[in-house]
Amino acid sequence: MLMKKWILKAIVQKVISVLPYRHRINHLFQQYVTRGVRLSGAYLEDKLIHFQKHRGFYVESGKTLSGKEVLELGTGWYPVIPLCFFLSGTEKITTVDISPLLTAEKLKITLKQLSLAASDGRLQKFFSPDPQRLKTMLSLSEKMDWNLRDMLEALHIRYLVTDARKLPLNPESLDLIVSNNTFEHIYPNILAEILAEFKRLLRPGGMMSHFIDMSDHFAHLDTGITIYNFLRFSEKNWGWIDNSIQPQNRWRISHYRHLYKKLGIPVSKEENRPGDLAQLRSVPIHKDFKDLPEGEIAVSHSYLVSE
Repeated sequence: MLMKKWILKAIVQKVISVLPYRHRINHLFQQYVTRGVRLSGAYLEDKLIHFQKHRGFYVESGKTLSGKEVLELGTGWYPVIPLCFFLSGTEKITTVDISPLLTAEKLKITLKQLSLAASDGRLQKFFSPDPQRLKTMLSLSEKMDWNLRDMLEALHIRYLVTDARKLPLNPESLDLIVSNNTFEHIYPNILAEILAEFKRLLRPGGMMSHFIDMSDHFAHLDTGITIYNFLRFSEKNWGWIDNSIQPQNRWRISHYRHLYKKLGIPVSKEENRPGDLAQLRSVPIHKDFKDLPEGEIAVSHSYLVSE
């Protein structure tokens, strides 16, 4: 009997996580085996949707991005979100990641893809870019000999590879803090410290907007399992499966609500995808999660907004 795809991926990433240059090796694994690091049209559109949502929450509160200072947690390989903030007139954009995933090549690919999207009108379906900023981006997309630092500086972007629990930023210096598909990869004790840091950095009247994917990410590759598959395991057993390259904390929406309350961070807006109760009931949920309401266990994705 063939081993399931998700088990194979779990084994490979577990091995990679203990190797030198593990992030580089994982990038090659995802690029050539799982095909998970390409800036496809679907990936770009997904990022544009997230930006549209974050921007929408901010603008709906009577604010404008022009001249503001923004932080993104979780840069990843392709800085679509920071570039969208640049195109929206944001004055300073800081993007932070614990791993050095962004390269000049990846930035150039992102610039090219966004320039194409602007040229054929796809970008404008999500927001209206500032004409002068768009001109700057189109010009930069042609300067393929520029290095990463100079390109980022021209785009008002500061890239930090550091621990987000202690950022080299002044208190109350940020107007908006966002993240996408990042919280679920951070262990709870670390996430608590990161959110406390964000609370320190946010200006009075500022906003946080975080998109959390609470589905089993192995199900993105293996359609033979549900998005709740990882909830069948105890914390101890999941520890044997999980890896430090792409960890999954398995938290449900209830856990995030509790953490926000504990830290004194208000949830002014919560926009959830309810998930699939039928799929959830097909999985033998471990007793670690049994005390939670079924509907809250089922929530698969959420935008948590704090003002």
